[in-house]
Amino acid sequence: MAKHDSVFIKSPSLFFLILLLFEANHIEGAGRLNQWESGIRLPTDKDNEPEELDEQQVGTRWAVLVAGSSGYGNYRHQADVCHAYQLLRKGGLKEENIVVFMYDDIAMHELNPRPGVIINHPQGDDVYAGVPKDYTGEHVTAANLYAVLLGDKDALSGGSGKVIDSKPNDRIFMYYSDHGGPGVLGMPNMPFLYAMDFLDVLKKKHAAGTYKEMVLYVEACESGSIFEGIMPKYLDIYVTTASNAQESSWGTYCPGMEPPPPPEFITCLGDLYSVAWMEDSETHNLKRETVEQQYESVKERTSNFNADAFGGSHVMEYGNTSIKPEKLYLYQGFDPATVNLPPNELGPNTPTEAVNQRDADILFLWHMYKNSEDGLKKTEILKQITETKRHRIHLDGSIDLIGTLLYGPAKGSAILKSVRETGLPLVDDWQCLKSVVRLFETHCGSLTQYGMKHMRAFANICNSGVSQALMEEACTAACNGHGPIQWYPSNQGYSA
Repeated sequence: MAKHDSVFIKSPSLFFLILLLFEANHIEGAGRLNQWESGIRLPTDKDNEPEELDEQQVGTRWAVLVAGSSGYGNYRHQADVCHAYQLLRKGGLKEENIVVFMYDDIAMHELNPRPGVIINHPQGDDVYAGVPKDYTGEHVTAANLYAVLLGDKDALSGGSGKVIDSKPNDRIFMYYSDHGGPGVLGMPNMPFLYAMDFLDVLKKKHAAGTYKEMVLYVEACESGSIFEGIMPKYLDIYVTTASNAQESSWGTYCPGMEPPPPPEFITCLGDLYSVAWMEDSETHNLKRETVEQQYESVKERTSNFNADAFGGSHVMEYGNTSIKPEKLYLYQGFDPATVNLPPNELGPNTPTEAVNQRDADILFLWHMYKNSEDGLKKTEILKQITETKRHRIHLDGSIDLIGTLLYGPAKGSAILKSVRETGLPLVDDWQCLKSVVRLFETHCGSLTQYGMKHMRAFANICNSGVSQALMEEACTAACNGHGPIQWYPSNQGYSA
């Protein structure tokens, strides 16, 4: 044995050659994680790794976290945002550099089986503790979000007054979770966030020269439509969205699904795209994982591994893709506890059950109805379900009738549902879109988070050149003041 040992001592190159041949025999494909990551690494491997930037080169990391909904049925959106806050804090971002928007009506809600606690995973820990209440309740508005991003304290209305007071060398991470529709993102207080308004804010931020680069993650139905055809590369902003411009995003960890939440929960705990990126970040070394690697991992998981029966969507990307090779720690920070975790590895191809975002509220009401033992309460919940479904039918029918009145029975539906070619914006005149939405809501009632899906129909009406007068005439004829008083914009607020 000693004789063999001496051969390797005299010929170290032979030793390494044998190791490399052994390694090659154990690699089954190029997509598999490099085996050296979990074992001995050659000195040259370490030398080939890109050097980490020092803190001065990184600048200050800032973050804006937005839950754009309210109500216990939308538990998952605030759970997503609270989870994101905890992840960033573990990554070293300072509280004063993270701005949180959430209605804050979930943790102490009477239906919450764990008062003061919010979870984002069936076996998850509390993610609510310590989350700052920067902008809550009536202060969760698009206007306040714009002011925060621009660092404009004078434009704020209520809240903590915290803004993104960033400098030219700083990086900004923004994450949004809520309902959406073509060209819009929801807010618990009207109006909606409109794509072009949001883009104008980003352009102002860039013109001010107060950041180096920005990364945006957006969870919402049709979230790709917020950036499709209008997001330029020169802003030095990289965006990923949970869905493309014409499909839903999905809630997950819902009652009755696999994996289910704890039995006492009657609402979804998270959203598919959102838990995908956060659970990816928590299980990898973000000083070694790139923005691109996370995008690819999240894209595969959010597609639910092409399992149509379980629900899933197409994660998209927009803006400056040259940011993709950068390491994630530049935006999300670095948790020392992850130092020995791999840079990136896809999880097992096991689909996760999910529900269409727009049906999650009905699922929540149904579970509340099913679990209630109070006869009077069951009757009230049934009435709520009935009224919600009836208003949905009213919205859908009204849009169909307006299409018929404007374009005729043969063409109406096709024109309203038509989708523009990839690369074109949803609408040419965004102000027209707002005007048409207001006309519709004035005569037909609030769109609600369900009716946001009809924003494409309104955009197509504008794109076809229909006058405001003709649109108002069609709305009046189609709706004629129909709808319960609870759905009037005077109670719900106007979406535009």
